Amino acid sequence: MFGTLIRLGIDAALVSAFLAGVRRTTGLTPKLSDVPNKDIRQLLRSYLEFGEYIFDFAVVVFGRSSSFERRS
Repeated sequence: MFGTLIRLGIDAALVSAFLAGVRRTTGLTPKLSDVPNKDIRQLLRSYLEFGEYIFDFAVVVFGRSSSFERRS
């Protein structure tokens, strides 16, 4: 049970980071204005912001690694 919760949390974080990457590269983002409930809309906004944080953290870690290089 506990392992399943951890796995689902990690999966949710990866999906959020993926959506952050899509937003950064294409500008496409989920249309939160279509969510009728204000509380759920705020929860989704926080979820997407968490993905931005994970994405930024990954960029910093990869940027400091000698295994990755920047290309234009």
